[in-house]
Amino acid sequence: MHMAHDTFLGLDLGTSGLRGLLINARGRVLAEAEAEYEVSRPHPGWSEQAPSDWIQAAQTVVSRLRGRDAGAFSCLAGIGVAGHMHGAVLLDDKGQVLRPCILWNDTRSHAEAAMLDAKPNVRQLSGNIVFPGFTAPKLAWIQAHEPEVFARVDKVLLPAAYLNFWMTGDAVGDLSDAAGTSWLDVGARDWSPRLLEASGMQQARMPRLVEGCAPAGHLRADLAAEWGLSAPVTVAGGAGDNAAAACGVGALNDGEGFVSLGTSGVLLAARDGYVPKPETAVHTFCHAVPDRWYQMGVILSATDSLNWLSHQLGQDPAELTQALGDRIDAPGRIRFLPYLSGERTPHNDSHIRAAFLGLGIADDPLDLTRAVLEGVGFALRDSLEALRMAGARPERLLIIGGGSRSTYWVELLATILNLPLDLPEQGEFGAAMGAARLGICAATGTRPEDIMTKPTIAKTIPPRADLTAAYDAAYRSWRAIYPALKELS
Repeated sequence: MHMAHDTFLGLDLGTSGLRGLLINARGRVLAEAEAEYEVSRPHPGWSEQAPSDWIQAAQTVVSRLRGRDAGAFSCLAGIGVAGHMHGAVLLDDKGQVLRPCILWNDTRSHAEAAMLDAKPNVRQLSGNIVFPGFTAPKLAWIQAHEPEVFARVDKVLLPAAYLNFWMTGDAVGDLSDAAGTSWLDVGARDWSPRLLEASGMQQARMPRLVEGCAPAGHLRADLAAEWGLSAPVTVAGGAGDNAAAACGVGALNDGEGFVSLGTSGVLLAARDGYVPKPETAVHTFCHAVPDRWYQMGVILSATDSLNWLSHQLGQDPAELTQALGDRIDAPGRIRFLPYLSGERTPHNDSHIRAAFLGLGIADDPLDLTRAVLEGVGFALRDSLEALRMAGARPERLLIIGGGSRSTYWVELLATILNLPLDLPEQGEFGAAMGAARLGICAATGTRPEDIMTKPTIAKTIPPRADLTAAYDAAYRSWRAIYPALKELS
């Protein structure tokens, strides 16, 4: 029974769908719901979505949550949104969307990214390489190829900020998301006039910025009435998806972090200070809480690599991994480079493509599966080495994402990284939970440290001490393949 204004909603705006999580002030999940939408790929390398699909999905999710626990939903006090980063939602002066959102995995603006990256002080101010997926090169591409659209742009919003705009009527974004635009001075935590000028933009076209755990505004009265809400509802600044996931698993302090085996692969470490190292192709972004940052290496095809193999072989991904058993052996002979969509860390190479090396006539699906899982593991080791070059020193990591369901893959990754990996108990601790926690902080003023606790660990998978040397050697030989592959591409 809910009498108080004491429930909170986390919305996770993902690439393939939107997930909503309704929790109470203690973090207990009361209801959850999802709605899917499509990605449009009108040309090779393009990836777009209609922001109207996100609103429709949000309405569907809210309707489903109300259907599952109307009483809890009616006591809503705060909302937080996590979103896929780097997307460009362009609004005119009436707040109307001018064109489909260009997504994070769209590579059309690689030439503009290289041009911006080469300009003086861009890396120094933004703390990052200008990747083709970032927002600034997308606007440079629009200026060059769709000048009539560019001329009408009044505001550029990231996907999470667009949902905030729809809910509050105000153009407000958060710092963790804005850090992935190449327009933010990530150290100073504010828009940089020089970075904006470098890509022909002005600060007037940018949203107001707040910390992710701070209030961005209140839910519009008409939307609140439509949702059956009477008391004011605070909308938090929100977060980029990985910062929200870090809030969901309680990774706030220096060295705390996680490895995520999702569609893409992420190795993230929280940092107490701002210590960029852009030449490593590590991302250095603001955290969703004040005075903290995080660094992460990103590989573009983690479980995507396994899904690709399963499609080619006509077998379910879970069947492929289960056939390997639960314990790893010495490294296989086949090498796989998981660059199906190019690569970010450490290569910043949108053109490189995947490869198998060392295939033999006797090799079977089991050998190919082992090679794919090892290749993804070695690519994540690349990210760990890059993070270490940037000064991060994680001593253990939480492991999350769909790939963590494979005991084999987790032990393999622990051994390749030579770090213990903690598997959390079944439960909610991802980006939707992190977003809901930001909603609690914004609505109640509670300190993030008191809300963003760590999940209970079900078990820890240690590295296989008897195999770490063999996997170190295999990693070194694997690492030598990229330059040769690049030469041939």
